[in-house]
Amino acid sequence: MKKLGFIGLGIMGKPMAKNLLKGGYDLVVHDLNTEVVNELVEDGAESKGLLEIGEECEVIFTILPNGKIVKDVLFGENGVTTKIKKGAIVVDMSSVTPTESKYCAEKLEEIGVGFIDAPVSGGEPKAIDGTLAFMAGGKEETYEKVVPYFDAMGSSAILIGPSGSGSVTKLTNQIIVNLTIAAVSEGFVLAAKAGADPEKVYQAIRGGLAGSTVLDAKVPMIINRDFKPGGKISINLKDIKNVMSTAHNIDVPLPMTSQLLEIMQGLKVSGNLDDDHASIVKYFERLAGIEVSK
Repeated sequence: MKKLGFIGLGIMGKPMAKNLLKGGYDLVVHDLNTEVVNELVEDGAESKGLLEIGEECEVIFTILPNGKIVKDVLFGENGVTTKIKKGAIVVDMSSVTPTESKYCAEKLEEIGVGFIDAPVSGGEPKAIDGTLAFMAGGKEETYEKVVPYFDAMGSSAILIGPSGSGSVTKLTNQIIVNLTIAAVSEGFVLAAKAGADPEKVYQAIRGGLAGSTVLDAKVPMIINRDFKPGGKISINLKDIKNVMSTAHNIDVPLPMTSQLLEIMQGLKVSGNLDDDHASIVKYFERLAGIEVSK
């Protein structure tokens, strides 16, 4: 059986790595958080440095906070590519820009290493239960080799196109998800201020055209004032900045997303970066002087 490397054991990475272990795969992990690494070791993983993971593993997964860290981990001093085997595959599941994904693909191709950019959607709950959606970019023959690992961590995986396509799809996903949360927030602040019961409003509209996965995931959190992060504002703010940067580079105006960016900047100033992005509602609550709750 191939030895797999997994780098990045955060909110998403830890349960994803655990699902690979549950699938019976031989896994080597790395993270700066030694407590989480030890937890994975107790579950059956090995702990090794970046250089060793590059040297020993045939398929290496990364899920890291941003593109700069991804590039440092792969190409920095004593990074993964220091002694990586020709024919190995790197699968980056981080949310980064298409430009960053293409850079990694080109650098790895120069040394005979395959690359797939495969960001995910579903948040922590789906990372835990193994039902994530993978949106992939890269060469088809490389993608086919890693599909079994996606199956262990998720319920769907689609190859969108060449390198960078997965990252483009993730940015599209982030526009829709976060703008939907903003629309839901605005609507429920209106309902609460008008004196309607938010819980009953939710039950009334969820079966109609306004119903969505986002509505079902976030309204219960808002009503119960549960902002424990599945997807932090900080990560989504980074993604929306990537969206705007990518859009401006190819001359695509995004007026609603630009407003969303300013809403998130406001939440940053208010100290909400570590909240779940359901806390977008707090921006609208502050404007209206009302709290959406039971």
